[in-house]
Amino acid sequence: MLDAAALTGLTLVSLDDVPPFDEAPETGATFEDNALAKARDGLAATGLPTVADDSGLEVAALNGMPGVLSARWSGAHGDDAGNTALLLAQLRDVPDERRGAAFVSACALVSQSGEVVVRGEWPGAIAREPRGDGGFGYDPVFIPDAFNCTAAQLSPVDKDAVSHRGRALTLLLPALRALAAEAR
Repeated sequence: MLDAAALTGLTLVSLDDVPPFDEAPETGATFEDNALAKARDGLAATGLPTVADDSGLEVAALNGMPGVLSARWSGAHGDDAGNTALLLAQLRDVPDERRGAAFVSACALVSQSGEVVVRGEWPGAIAREPRGDGGFGYDPVFIPDAFNCTAAQLSPVDKDAVSHRGRALTLLLPALRALAAEAR
């Protein structure tokens, strides 16, 4: 994304490039709270400006849930099959016109200069059964608006171009440009 935006003056470093560090548990009430906490942990541990994301699925018929609990909706963290099965069971009797949902990504940039948080949303609806082998999590049951397939049926390139995370990172570009200008 940095290359596509012709953003220079920053060196991308991943978690694999720094010594392991403890992150606080995700206890925030919002995606924004959790993304900020993760980015603050990264800055504190490495001294480097840090970008962090928290993301999940919000379903209108479930009053925005699973929300920040998306990864552990069925009780065990990261149980994609269990989370998806529970979601579909909860929506079993919900008519198609009320199955609206959105993937949400909050991205936070924390540096010595301050904090910026942005939110990207990818609207769509929940399918009645899983379709596709790509992606992870709720991708097999999420049908993005303007598509006739699930997120799991999109190629990684197509998904990245329209996803909630891609939208959030695009919104974060001005702050990253300002950070790069500071570094010069």
